[in-house]
Amino acid sequence: MAEGSLLGALRDEAVRAPNSGIYDVIAHGRGRDDVVRLWVGEGDTPTPDFIVEAAERSMRAGETFYTQQLGIPELREALARYHTRLHGRSFAADRFFVTASGMHAIELAMRMTAGAGDEVVVPTPAWPNILAAAGIAGATVVPVPMSYAPDGWRLDLDRVFDAVGPRTRVIYVNTPANPTGWTATADEIDAIVAFCEKHGLWLVSDEVYTRFYYPGGVPPSFYDRADLEGRVLFVNTFSKNWAMTGWRVGWLSAPPELAQILENLIQYSTTGVAVFMQRAAIAALDDGEAFVAEQVRRAAEGRRIVNEALAGRNRVRTVAPDGAFYQVFAVEGIDDDYALARRLVDEAGVGMAPGSAFGPGGEGFLRICFARSANDLNEAMARLTRWLG
Repeated sequence: MAEGSLLGALRDEAVRAPNSGIYDVIAHGRGRDDVVRLWVGEGDTPTPDFIVEAAERSMRAGETFYTQQLGIPELREALARYHTRLHGRSFAADRFFVTASGMHAIELAMRMTAGAGDEVVVPTPAWPNILAAAGIAGATVVPVPMSYAPDGWRLDLDRVFDAVGPRTRVIYVNTPANPTGWTATADEIDAIVAFCEKHGLWLVSDEVYTRFYYPGGVPPSFYDRADLEGRVLFVNTFSKNWAMTGWRVGWLSAPPELAQILENLIQYSTTGVAVFMQRAAIAALDDGEAFVAEQVRRAAEGRRIVNEALAGRNRVRTVAPDGAFYQVFAVEGIDDDYALARRLVDEAGVGMAPGSAFGPGGEGFLRICFARSANDLNEAMARLTRWLG
């Protein structure tokens, strides 16, 4: 870096923030109308009318001013009702804090728990924004690679616990996981909770994909196993369940005694989420169960299409995921997943995310988002299998 350059005058954490490997491939395919786009983590269903109309009513009613930093009471109460229905236990509204996206919730969790000189232990492959959020906060990420097996991805908890050192402040767990679909068992959750409590660590639980669990029902959750008044934070978003990726609304669940800290951090980052967006989020929570069920049904069908196309092929390593809405696969003899992703854009007209973008353990794999229409997925799989020969 040239002495006296603008970059040289910036904070190291900002300069070191990595490019998104996912968006590198998207940029490679930009302008190609013939590409079936399965590279980002969103479905192809627009936000349903009942959610849009709730926002419109709010705007027309004049709810376009600054609002409460922690979220309007009605949305916090709706979040409490939603979690009570989902987990079969009572939740109070004062533990839910509205954020400007799930990404914002992750950033707030990192800002509260880790900084310069601290370490954050993260099982990988993991959504790259998680790793970057910790790094931008000044912390060092300690990745713990999962292992691929023909019957599913596995996390070695001994490796997780061995990765904890004197500077570790946080263990971050995403279950069901992006990109692998790995879902923690109740025993694994109990072991992680016990370890964090014994060593005084913060646990950040990312349960964004809880509703996308293909064995059925609700997967094991830290909500059911952890001391909710202890050092545990939950991050989540309205993006996936209710087709609201562009709205940028999420939430953070935390002990109520952290309310003033969170209010300050929200004030100094976003100054709160627009009221009309929060009204839309209330409609999603209170009236959206049928829509969520349809989202999960479509994803399950997408999972079937992708897995039937890839499973059992001689050159392909893959396994149907238990959760989330992605399937990862590797092609024998091809290790450079970035080059493979670009080749498949150019030669097959299919856009997928490179596994290396998700950190150690993802090398050599590609991620397919199957929360898409059956027509798109059938076409993409036909192109991919032709390319594979």
